Amino acid sequence: MDKSLSCAKKINMFRKIQRSVVLCQDNPCVEQGCSIFFSFVHACGAPMSYPSPNSIHLKSTLRSFRLSAPLLPIITSCLSNHSKSERHCFCLAWWKIMDPLKLRRVLVFLFLGLVGRTVALAGGSGSGCGFPAVYNFGDSNSDTGGISAAFNVIQSPNGVTFFGHPSGRACDGRLIIDFIAEKLKFPYLSAYLDSVGTSFRHGANFATGGSSIRPGGYSPFHLGLQVSQFIQFKSRSTYLYNRLRSNNRTSLPMKSIARPQEFPKALYTFDIAQNDLSYGFQHSSEEQVKASIPDILNTFSEAVEQLYKEGARYFWVHNTGPIGCLPFAILDNKRPGNIDSVGCVKSANEVARELNRQLKNLLLELRKKLPQARITHVDMYSAKYLLISDAKAQGFVNPVKFCCGSFHGFYINCGKKEVVNGTLYENNPCKDPSKHVSWDGIHYSEAANLWLANHILNGSFSDPPLSIDKACQAAHDV
Repeated sequence: MDKSLSCAKKINMFRKIQRSVVLCQDNPCVEQGCSIFFSFVHACGAPMSYPSPNSIHLKSTLRSFRLSAPLLPIITSCLSNHSKSERHCFCLAWWKIMDPLKLRRVLVFLFLGLVGRTVALAGGSGSGCGFPAVYNFGDSNSDTGGISAAFNVIQSPNGVTFFGHPSGRACDGRLIIDFIAEKLKFPYLSAYLDSVGTSFRHGANFATGGSSIRPGGYSPFHLGLQVSQFIQFKSRSTYLYNRLRSNNRTSLPMKSIARPQEFPKALYTFDIAQNDLSYGFQHSSEEQVKASIPDILNTFSEAVEQLYKEGARYFWVHNTGPIGCLPFAILDNKRPGNIDSVGCVKSANEVARELNRQLKNLLLELRKKLPQARITHVDMYSAKYLLISDAKAQGFVNPVKFCCGSFHGFYINCGKKEVVNGTLYENNPCKDPSKHVSWDGIHYSEAANLWLANHILNGSFSDPPLSIDKACQAAHDV
């Protein structure tokens, strides 16, 4: 048990490496991160002790990581100087053959290879939580038909890959919330605002495209309103269920409504904040957006606390992604020297990281303030940045390219026809959406969403490091 707790702590330490190597460019910073990485690997049970330069453990370890050929000669030479430690020599070798970006990739993939074992040690034993339902709050990254039902229908070719027709999603297929439903063995969540063909037996989706945490953005359905909709939904569902039950009804309405006793046992998921930043960038300066972060997160905190008062106990919270890596953000950037080594807009991502830093602190405070809450913080930023920085190795084309829609100084929506300077742009989708990280320049493709779901739902990017079906086991004071 002691070792599993140590390993869980090392995972949190590893995240420091992941972020520091992205941000730093100097040798000492990388060496410090490498040192923490050694402690992490050792705690998780990998052989990282080398008694001599010719050690079988050294060679086998490097071979298992496919690093033997480039690293072994440098390490062996370094270790011949007895004043240098194995740790120092390993870090030195990595630094010599890799730039910081490549080093970060190696660290992350080694982490992903070990974390499955770690999750089992650190609290993944036993059965899952058996969540009876999921209630989701968010924006277009998780909207399964809300904004399409409320306003204009999301048109073809959206939905072409999986559903074969428009499904209310700004995507060629499924979203991460759909893969969450699959993981928990539920039907796909119906949008609360959709009145046709919906079932709320296993949850509801209050997310709508364009939504933000604070009022006054692209959409009227801000987070506070979504929570108000949930409270009304809970009240009316409870009334209807009790009324039908008192009449001994077992008809279709009874089978499609939520169960009152299941609201406290359900999982409450959040994927929202991107539009607070993007709307702010369009209507104010980056410094003003950064200054607004405390107010944004205060509003988020109020929403979580309100749900807690309604009986919600299990929360799965995504931080915001690297907004500066969205193709339209890159195409719209007009500041020289504002692109990082991956091709993303540095200043926009700096604001996103600052919001995420403050969000992490907020969730720590909420864990203390809400004694029965079990809150899982998911580092969506790091997962998405990893995918984008390693897109080609993962089988995708250049992540700046998108499959549907076009940009000609302004955005033309996917599937719409527009005439620009006498030229007709029909904006038909690309031949193979699965090769693109971005579907339409703003939203991720189904293939990218699947990749991300596979990397976050197992707990690899979660704090605490638990898979989503075990989120109820999150310790109160993490």
